[in-house]
Amino acid sequence: MLSMDKVFLIRHKVNVEGKSIHQVARELGLSRPTVKKYLAVSEPKRVESDPRPTPVKDLVAPRIDHLLDEWRTRTTPKQRITGTRLHRQLREEGYEVGITTVREYLHESRRRSQEVFIPLIYRRGEVAQVDFFDVTIEEAGQLRKAWKFLMHLMYSSYDFVWLYDRCDQLSFLDAHVRAFNFFGGIPRRLAYDNLSAAVQRIIGPERELTQRFTALCSHYLFEPCFTRPGEGHDKGGVESRGKAIRLQHLVPIPRGESLRAISDQLLADLQRQYATKKNKDGESVLVRFAEERGSLRPLPAMPFDVRRTMLVAVSSRATVQIDGAIYAVPSTWARLDATAHVGVEQIQLTCRGEEVVYPKERSGIKVIQYRNYLPELAHKPQAVRQVAPELIAELGEPFGQLWQLLVETHGEREAARVLSRILGAIVDHGEAAVSAALRCALAEGRLDLLALAEKLHAPASINIGPVPEALRGYEVEASRASDYDWLLAGGVR
Repeated sequence: MLSMDKVFLIRHKVNVEGKSIHQVARELGLSRPTVKKYLAVSEPKRVESDPRPTPVKDLVAPRIDHLLDEWRTRTTPKQRITGTRLHRQLREEGYEVGITTVREYLHESRRRSQEVFIPLIYRRGEVAQVDFFDVTIEEAGQLRKAWKFLMHLMYSSYDFVWLYDRCDQLSFLDAHVRAFNFFGGIPRRLAYDNLSAAVQRIIGPERELTQRFTALCSHYLFEPCFTRPGEGHDKGGVESRGKAIRLQHLVPIPRGESLRAISDQLLADLQRQYATKKNKDGESVLVRFAEERGSLRPLPAMPFDVRRTMLVAVSSRATVQIDGAIYAVPSTWARLDATAHVGVEQIQLTCRGEEVVYPKERSGIKVIQYRNYLPELAHKPQAVRQVAPELIAELGEPFGQLWQLLVETHGEREAARVLSRILGAIVDHGEAAVSAALRCALAEGRLDLLALAEKLHAPASINIGPVPEALRGYEVEASRASDYDWLLAGGVR
């Protein structure tokens, strides 16, 4: 085949200069059929009626295919089949083949086996894609791992993002409720991986869903769709968007006092971007979402209750253990069974008509509130002494002032005895009444149980028995708590 400049020369001499084919052939040293051929076309092209024969490749191709099938189960992404390794194996088996031939065949084999992707069309309110991504955040000054939930509307590219401690079913369900409330509606279909929070078992093309996820689908009436096992690119929209958010909005590592605060910051950052980010038609994401929102299915009257309900055994220490964290409950619940309603942020515990609510803690954390042990502490002064700093911190003022004065006057041992009796008064009359009486007694400068009993207007309020009429006019100087016991018993000097 002649070069392009020689073709141009032939056509110019004949068509412009008016020379004959015979003259041009003689001048350029070409045959007349060649000159005629390039007068008919302006650009030389190689035309082959049949593929060129490849005898060596045809000879080794079956053996290469067999090796690929045989080794496929004995490889990893880092220990993969290469052209060099195949070439060495073929040479050891006696095949006379070059490494270039082997590499070309391996490349062609991989090309044929690769999937062809179909360009899809997404309509308003039709599909959203869902996934979790691991990220690093700085919560309360400490770097740690968290899980980023992302629901991505495919038509408008509008996102809902929230951060969680765990990538579990409770977080998965809670994120759906938050996302639907954030969007103000529900897409008709949602696409997922085959994650355990939603899929209990894969049976061919069908999925057996978990009970709680089925309840969520029934409540919001959307259709769940799942990718083929191991084919995460079936929902490439949320995959690529999740990586983009991690690089564009979570760098540098975000800081906050809690996951909720960091999540709010992330959503606000995304909102600012959506106001300016435009597609190829010049529409912003916010404009596209405004169009899509009207096509979303309306929300039900009540949101789905994502909490997990379970029975928990209360220990002899009046504590329960939930997800690795320990929570104290009222001492009257000891050795009973309580009902726990476990949410993402709160845990509600109920037993025999009583209820306590705690913020949910991470595994390994103990949440002990000594208010739950007041009946026991009222009879155990040594225990009061042991937990006094924590108990006083819970009770607050004026109990902090009282404890400090008692310790300075009588020492910790006697102070604990007095405080235990005051705790008994709280059990009998309530914290508000005792606190008010204590403030009055302290304001008068009286640091004794008699003053507290007078302010409560209840002679037996602190387990001290009736106050003799003869003692009501006495002003007792600072002394030991045991002196009060002696006086209340009717002792005389």
